[in-house]
Parts: sequence; structure tokens; C-alpha cells
Amino acid sequence: MSTLAHTMMTAARPVDSGLGAPGDLDRYPYPEAPAGRVGPPSWEGVDTDLGRVGRRPAGNRGRGLHGQLVQQLGQMIVSGDLGADRPLVPEEIGQRFEVSRTVVRESLRVLEAKGLVSARPNVGTRVRPVSDWNLLDPDIIEWRAFGPQRDDQRRELNELRWTIEPLAARLAAGHGREDVQQRLADMVEIMGHAFAQGDGITFSRADAEFHSLLIQLAGNRMLEHLSGIVTAALQVSGSPVTSCDRPSEACLAHHARIVDALATGDAHGAESAMRQLLTVHPEVERVVPAPREH
Repeated sequence: MSTLAHTMMTAARPVDSGLGAPGDLDRYPYPEAPAGRVGPPSWEGVDTDLGRVGRRPAGNRGRGLHGQLVQQLGQMIVSGDLGADRPLVPEEIGQRFEVSRTVVRESLRVLEAKGLVSARPNVGTRVRPVSDWNLLDPDIIEWRAFGPQRDDQRRELNELRWTIEPLAARLAAGHGREDVQQRLADMVEIMGHAFAQGDGITFSRADAEFHSLLIQLAGNRMLEHLSGIVTAALQVSGSPVTSCDRPSEACLAHHARIVDALATGDAHGAESAMRQLLTVHPEVERVVPAPREH
């Protein structure tokens, strides 16, 4: 071990990190830090309970200690427990969470790929500011959705959707695929029947299918991919994925207007109807003004 690395090492208190029993881990033998040494900020006060937030199955982000450490550190960074420019000493992390050097190294690489940390020679690994994060990364979306930035995450997702879907409606009007347009009309009919019968589940499923078909009809693969990310993120954040917070006659009418505009190739009409539809959504209405009729 180099003198510099030895000097930067900070002793950590033995804690129950929730990552497994000490005897089950491939532990790297970290030496004790000399008394009185000044090192990076300690982990004092950091909550290490992995079960404190909802999250996707571990298989979605990697199994075992590696996946759990990525989850834990990612949550701590996104929540602000580890602020921007905070130094992350691998030896300290390994001792704090009772994992091997390999697990720490691989976990930091994953976080670096997400833009959460940076590693540079002679500087070490540090937390990066939020402006550098990959905010469309599924894990970061989830960590924000279950952290103190929950409200901002939902608002930003709905604003992004309000930007994507009117554009998709305008593009879809120029493609004229009668088969897809018929399926869109079928979804509106199903929504109408479900509304009359008080069947909110069927209504929501048809609504979600309507918007998925519309994005496909736009013929823009990048737009489709981005819309898929937003939809998945809304599911994680707990926001309604559909355009209507609850079934209503106004919601049905806006869907029907979109179908009519697509059938006549009216790009402006389709875009305007989509904006009106999304403005019905209460979370969007708070942040996006209603569109003007021309």
C-alpha cells in the first residue's frame, strides 16, 4: 500500500450494514488507522438500512453484495446524505459496509457510469453534482422517486411527458396507418364502455394502450424509447401512467378528438387535443398552463 493511500485511510466503526453476516463475506483486512489522523468525512449518522425504501427486485441491478452496495451508495448520494464533491475512500467504504475491495471497486464503477461519482488519479473518487447525473437512468429515477426529491421527480416526469406526447400526436397525423388508427379508435370505444360500467381497471388499461400505440404511430424510435423510460419512471414514482387521473367524460372526449384529428391528417388538431388531454391530469395542471385555442 502506498504512503498516500495509507494516509487517506479512515477507521470506521463496526456496524450492522444489513449486507450479510461478517462470516459470510470475503473480507479485505484493512489496517487500523493511527490515532488522531485527519481523514475524509466520516459516515457518522448515515442510515444503512437497505430496506427503508421501496425498490425493484435486486436482479434488475445486479445480485449479491455488489448490487446491494450500488443500491445503498446510490440512495445516499441521490438523497444528499453524501453531498457533491464528497470524497469516497474505497477502504473506508469496504470497512463500513463489510465488503471486499473487489465489491467496492465494481460498485463504484457502476456509480461512475451513472454519473454519480468520478474517479481521477491523485484525486480519488468523489461525488459529482446533480448536473452530471444521468437522470434518465432507471436506478437514479427510482432513487429520486423514493427520496426527498420525490415531488421534483414526479413534476419533472410529467413536464417531460407533456413535451413528448403532443409532439408524438403531431407526427402520428402524418403517417396515416389505418390499422393503427383503427386500434386507437377501438381503445376509445373500450374506454367508453368501461366508463359506463364503472370499470376503472379496464379503462386505465385501454388508456395506456392508446398512448403506447400513438407513440408507435409517430414513427420515431428515439421518441418511443424516451416515452418508454418516462412511462416506467411514472410507475416507479407512483404517478398515474395514464393521461387521466380517473375516468371522465372530458378525458374520453379528448381521446376521441385525437382519433378524429389523426383520421383527417390534422397534425395541429392532434397536438392541441393531446395538450388538452394531458392538462386534465391534476399533476400536470399545476405546472403547465392550459393551451390556447387558435
